Parts: sequence; structure tokens; C-alpha cells
Amino acid sequence: MEQHNMNKVRMLEFAEHGDDRGHLVIVEGGIDIPFEIKRTFYIYGSKTDVVRGQHANKKTQFVLINVAGKSKVRVRDGEGNEAIYCLNRPHTGIYLPTMVWKDMYDFSEDSVLLVLASEHYDATEYIRDYGEFVRAIKGENENE
Repeated sequence: MEQHNMNKVRMLEFAEHGDDRGHLVIVEGGIDIPFEIKRTFYIYGSKTDVVRGQHANKKTQFVLINVAGKSKVRVRDGEGNEAIYCLNRPHTGIYLPTMVWKDMYDFSEDSVLLVLASEHYDATEYIRDYGEFVRAIKGENENE
């Protein structure tokens, strides 16, 4: 039986290099990031009460890094399990595999959330309705 995708979610820690001039963090696709990076974007200016994400992806894997400020990420598996991660250090990130539901929220005023993606944007591989996501997960589990 295949490992459940929720169990693949994990925090990543990146090496910090620095001296009296400041810090440098390097993240390379296929080395520090568990996939080759095809798309990068960042989210900033979100109010504290805003919830971003609210979707699952059939093909895309993500790594989220708060390069400034902080935010939280709630990950759900569609079977009643969830975990909450706090992104508050610029040298840590969270790896999100395919087919997990993600909500980003509780943004600090200075939050800049960097998102690294394994695929180019394709609207057809996004599941934006939680009920549809749950049905897709149940269908996957029946086929195992």
C-alpha cells in the first residue's frame, strides 16, 4: 500500500550562511527541494483574517517558505486528519506533496510567503472544492 500523502508533508530546514554582513540561504531544486522547481511566486500584503490556498493539486508539489514575517499552514488529508505548521523562520519551509488540502492563514503584517512549485500553472489540476477533494481521496483509497 502506498504511503499516505499526509505522511509525506514535512518541515524542511535549509543551511544558513552568514557573517557580520547578514545571512544567505540557498535552496536548489532537486537538492534542498525534493523536486525540480518550475514555478515560483510569493504572497504578501495579506491581512491577518485572510485565508489563502484553499485547494489541493493533482500534479503539483509545493514548498512554502516565509522569507519574512510569519504565517500558518493547515494541511488536511480529506479523511479527517489535519496538521498545522507555523512558518516563522526564513531558513525553514514546508513540503506539500500532491493531493493534500492546504490553507494558509494568520499572516503577520510583514509576511512574504515564497512558494516553489514542481509544475507550471494549470488550472485544470487544482481542486478548489473540499467536498470534491474528499470524493477524490475516497476514490483513490478504494483503488488501492
